[in-house]
Amino acid sequence: MDFGAINPVVLVASLMVAAVPIMLAAIGELVVEKAGVLNLGVEGMMIMGAICGFIVAVRTGSPLAGFAGGALGGAVLSAIFAFLTQFLLANQVATGLALTLFGLGLSALMGQGYNGIKPPVTGPVPFGPLADIPVLGRILFSHDWMVYGSVLVVAAVWWVLTRTRTGLIIRAVGESHDAAHALGYKVNRIRLGCILFGGAMAGLGGAYISLVRVPQWVDGITAGAGWIALAIVVFASWKPWRVLVGAYLFGGITVLQLNLQAAGSTIPVEYLSMSPYLVTILVLVLMSSGRGRAGLNAPAALGQNFHAAR
Repeated sequence: MDFGAINPVVLVASLMVAAVPIMLAAIGELVVEKAGVLNLGVEGMMIMGAICGFIVAVRTGSPLAGFAGGALGGAVLSAIFAFLTQFLLANQVATGLALTLFGLGLSALMGQGYNGIKPPVTGPVPFGPLADIPVLGRILFSHDWMVYGSVLVVAAVWWVLTRTRTGLIIRAVGESHDAAHALGYKVNRIRLGCILFGGAMAGLGGAYISLVRVPQWVDGITAGAGWIALAIVVFASWKPWRVLVGAYLFGGITVLQLNLQAAGSTIPVEYLSMSPYLVTILVLVLMSSGRGRAGLNAPAALGQNFHAAR
C-alpha cells in the first residue's frame, strides 16, 4: 500500500541501505572513543575510503577488493592521526580537524579522471525463496552482504566491549589511562589498535557510499556523513546497539526526504535536504538535556593524551 507516491516497504528497505555507511563509521568511532581518544577526522577517513575503494574496485573489477581497499585507505589515514596524537602528543581535536581537511583534499586529487566511471556491481545475497516473501522479503532479504555485515559488526563490537577481557581493557584505558598503565597495560598500543579499527570502519563506510550507495565518484561524495557519525556516537551514549538505532533513524530521514522530493512535495527542496541534519541536532539537544545525561556516559579520559613518563 502506497502513501501518496511513497511505498513504505521500499522506504524501509532503502533506509537499511542508507544507514550502512554511517553505522560503520559510528561504531568504529565508538571503539576509538571508548579507548579515550577523540578523532574528529571521521569525515576525512570516510572520503579516503570512498576514493581508495572506488579506485581498487574499478581497477580489479572486484567489489570485495574495493571494500578491502577502502578499509585500508581509512586505516592508513587513521595511522597518521595515531602517530601525531599518541606518540607526538599533538592536540586530538586540532589533529582530527586537520585530518578531515587533508582527506578531502587528497581524495579530490586522487579522484581526478574517475568521474563518470561506474564501479563493478555489488549484488544482493541470494536468499532464494525468502526474497519472494511479501513485504518481509523486500525489507529483509533483498540486500547486499554489507547491509547484514554492518549489523554483525555492531553485534561483535557490543560482545567484545561488554563480554570479553579485551573490551574491559579498552574501557579501562578510556576511563583512566594512568590506572591502566599502572596495571601494566600498554596504553598507546591499545589506543593505536582502536584508532586503526575506527579508521578501517570509516573507510569501509566510505567505500560503501562510492560502490553501492551512489555508486560513482564525485568530489565530496560523503556529504557530511562523518560528522553525522560523530553525532550518533553521542546520541548512542557510547552504547553499540544505540548506534544501530541512530544510524537507522538518520537513514530513514534521509530516504524520506528524497522520496518526498521525488513525489513532488510542496515543501521547498532546501528544507527537505537539510532535514536529516536538523533532526540529528535536535536529537543531540534532547539527549544532552537533563543535566547532561548523555555526557555522563562519556569515557572519563576522552580526549586526554597519555605519556608514560607522568
